[in-house]
Amino acid sequence: MTRMGDENENIQEQADQQEKPRPGDADSSRVTRMGTESIPKLIAEFAIPSVVGMVVNGSYNIIDSMFLGHAVGEIGLSAVTVANPIMIVFMALAMLIGNGGNALAALRLGEGKREAAERALGNVISLSVILWIVVAIMAANPTLMHLLLTASSATDEVRPYAYTFIQILCFGFVLQSIGMGVNNFIRTCGSPNIALGTMVVGLVAATGFNYWFVIINGWGVAGSAYATLAGQACSAVAVLSYFFFYKDVPLRIHLATLVPKGKIIGIILAYGFPSFAVQAGMAVVNFVLNFQLATYGALSEIGAVNALASIGVINRIGMFSVMPLIGISIALQPLLGYNYGARKIARVKKTLWVGAATATVIATLEWIVIMLFPDAIANAFGIKSASLVSFTSFALKVQFIMLPLIGFQIVGANYFQATGQPAKSIFLTLTRQILFLVPLLFILPHILPSIAPGLDGLDALYFAAPISDFLAIFTVGVFLIWEMKRLRKMQEKYAS
Repeated sequence: MTRMGDENENIQEQADQQEKPRPGDADSSRVTRMGTESIPKLIAEFAIPSVVGMVVNGSYNIIDSMFLGHAVGEIGLSAVTVANPIMIVFMALAMLIGNGGNALAALRLGEGKREAAERALGNVISLSVILWIVVAIMAANPTLMHLLLTASSATDEVRPYAYTFIQILCFGFVLQSIGMGVNNFIRTCGSPNIALGTMVVGLVAATGFNYWFVIINGWGVAGSAYATLAGQACSAVAVLSYFFFYKDVPLRIHLATLVPKGKIIGIILAYGFPSFAVQAGMAVVNFVLNFQLATYGALSEIGAVNALASIGVINRIGMFSVMPLIGISIALQPLLGYNYGARKIARVKKTLWVGAATATVIATLEWIVIMLFPDAIANAFGIKSASLVSFTSFALKVQFIMLPLIGFQIVGANYFQATGQPAKSIFLTLTRQILFLVPLLFILPHILPSIAPGLDGLDALYFAAPISDFLAIFTVGVFLIWEMKRLRKMQEKYAS
C-alpha cells in the first residue's frame, strides 16, 4: 500500500519538469486562503454553492422526466430510461477531463505554479472540443446508434423516441462538457458562488424551454432534448465569460494554453479517471439493469415498458440524491489538493473528516424524505397506476436503505483523487459499481425468490443496491484507516 500511496508523487514529477515555482505565482488571496482560513468555514463556503450546483445539474434529468411523464406518459419515461446509460457516458467524459484538469490545477496552484494551472485549464477546453467532434461523428452513424440502443435494451416501441433524444444531445455534447467540466475551475479560482450562478442560469433556461417545447408546442422527447441543450448553452457561455471578462481572476484562458500537450493531457486523464470511472461504472450498471428489467419485467404483471418507466424513476432519484454528495466531494477537492500540495497535512485530515460528516448529514436528510414520501415521488413523475405506484414506492424504500452512509463512501473515494492517488480512487469507485453491484444484478434474481417466495426476479433487482453499498462503504473505511497511518508519517516528516 505504501508504494501505491506514493503514485501521486510519481505523476507530479512529470509536471514538475515543465515549470519551476516562480515568485508571485498563485498569490491571489482567494487562492492562498485555502491554506490558512478555518476549515469548517471554507467547507461551508465552497460546499453550499457546490451542493446546490450539483443538485441543479442533476435536476436536468429530473425535469426532462417530469415533463415527459406528464406530457407523453410511460413511453416518454421509458425512452429517457433507455437513453440514460448513454447520457451517463456523456457526463463521465465531461468529468474525466473537467475534474482531472481541475485536480491538476488545484495541486499546481498549491505548489505556486500558476502557468501550469492555466495550461491545465486550456487543455481541458481543447479536449472538450475534440471529444465533441468524436461524439458527433458517432451520433451521425445510424448503425452505431442502433447498436447502442440495443445494448441499452430498447424495445421496438421505445427505440425511435430514445434514438431522437440521444442523437440531439450528442450533437450538443460540447455545451455540457464546458458548462459542467470547466465550471469546476471557477471554484478553484476561489469563486464558488459564481460557479453556482453559471449552473443556475442553465437550469432556469432548461426548465423554461422544457415547458415551451414539450408542454406548449408538444414536441415530445425531441423538445425535451432541445430544451436541455439550450440550458447547457447558457451555462457554457456563463462559464467562459468568467475567464475572459471578470477582473482579478487567478486563471485566464490564453491562446497558447489551448494547444494540447501530451504530458498535460496524460496527467489530466490520470487524475480524472476516478471521476470517469464513477460515471462509467454507473453507465455499465444501467446497461445491465435495463437488460434485466426488460427480461424480468416481461415476465412480471407490470410488463417491460412499465418496469423501465418505474425503475427509471428510481434511478433518477438515485442520481439526484447522489448529486449533493458528489457536490461535497467536488467542493473538498481544491481544499484537499491545495493543502496536500502545500504539505499541510493536519488541514488535509480535518478537511476530509469534516467533509465526510457533512455528506453524511445531507444523505440522512435525503433518506428521511424518500422513506416518508415514496408515493408522492412516484406521482410527481406522472405515474398514475395504483399497482405501478405501489411497486415504485416499495422499490424506493429498499434501494435507499444504505443512503445515510453513501456520503462517507463518496467523499472517502474522492479524497484519493484530490490528493493525486488515482489508482486507489479508481479501485474504490469500481468496487461499488462494478465489482459488487453488477454481479448482484445477475445473481440475486436467481437466489432471492427462493429465500423470500413473496418476491420475484424483478423485485430482486432493487435489493442489489443496498448490499453493494454496504460492501463499498466497508472497503472505503479500510483504505482510509491505512491512509491515516501514511498521513501521520508524512506529517512527522515535514514537521521535522
